[in-house]
Amino acid sequence: MMMEQRAAPVDRDLVLAQLDFCREKVDALLPRFRNSFPAPSSEGLAYPAQEENFDWTTSFYSGMLWLLWEHTGDKKYLDALEPHLASFCRRVEEPGNVDTHDLGFLYSLSCGPAVLLREDGRARDCFLKAADYLLARYIPKAGIIQAWGDLNDPANRGRMIIDCLLNLPLLYQASRLTGRGEYRAAAYSHARQAQKYLVRQDDTTFHTFYMDVDTGEPRFGRTAQGYSDSSCWARGQAWGVYGFALSFHHTRDRSFLDTSCRLLDYFLARLPEDGVCYWDLCFTQGDEPRDSSSAAILCCGILELLRHLPLTHPRRGEYEAALHRIMASLARDYTTRDTPRADGLLLHGVYSKPDGIGVDECMIWGDYYYMEALFRLLYGTCAYWI
Repeated sequence: MMMEQRAAPVDRDLVLAQLDFCREKVDALLPRFRNSFPAPSSEGLAYPAQEENFDWTTSFYSGMLWLLWEHTGDKKYLDALEPHLASFCRRVEEPGNVDTHDLGFLYSLSCGPAVLLREDGRARDCFLKAADYLLARYIPKAGIIQAWGDLNDPANRGRMIIDCLLNLPLLYQASRLTGRGEYRAAAYSHARQAQKYLVRQDDTTFHTFYMDVDTGEPRFGRTAQGYSDSSCWARGQAWGVYGFALSFHHTRDRSFLDTSCRLLDYFLARLPEDGVCYWDLCFTQGDEPRDSSSAAILCCGILELLRHLPLTHPRRGEYEAALHRIMASLARDYTTRDTPRADGLLLHGVYSKPDGIGVDECMIWGDYYYMEALFRLLYGTCAYWI
């Protein structure tokens, strides 16, 4: 088994200063979002409030609170988390809004830290309920977890998407907590199918892919938020880099580590001069929107990858240099430090360019992953996914 390695040292003072900036921005949001959730993307740089816990993104704010509690030890973040955790428990206890693979995002960043860090019994029960709902979406014949909607919905039957790689840690962790192998088996199967069908021969990725649920045969790949079916959506490629590295951590299947490196190599070759990607990797210059949220996800993926690559890996130095270049660029030119009216941490994110949603705005997941990357740089890892 390979030794896990940390990334090369970074400027600790810079990281601490950026975490202080994050804390100040989040502290300003605490009164507004005590009993509600920031919307996925800002409008005019302000996050509308979602009163109901229905979206796939509601846990990213919770994740930011957990990171700040770990970093500062300040009880006010635990106090702010209480109503949010209660809402996530109701979501699976009642239940409601569980017909989605995004239960991984939702519970790895809400109830998951309460289990890992606080040994919270109710959170553990709800975490495992969420894992059960996610496991119920596994289609054995196709070997995948269906992404969205009712399992009998003809429009979505057999559809998997690249994002789901970040939902799999919920199942891996549930297997470890309970000793039940079916959670891990489903996650491993899905990761292998994603590796086989979502990753193309040229090391780009489909956003979505359809499988025949009756025969298990592959059908076709499509995009939902990329430029075209044959292009490479930046956020999807970033999910791939991070997600396959996480599946390596949980399974020790070396092929996942190799796939993560291949996707990263392609990503780095498509970066513009300042290191922050366009919303689709078919663009490397021009006036198309950048996507700072994809860059933040990518940095977390590189940091996870570097935990596992040996010091002698031929591309390790290049990966470390790219990580520091992207993080320095985000800190220097993409934060809201000089935009006090903005709610988020990062400017210039994109939710869905084809749909005209959240273009050149703050993304709540971009804020979370930027903070996670800083946290990883300071502390070496982030327990929520491993």
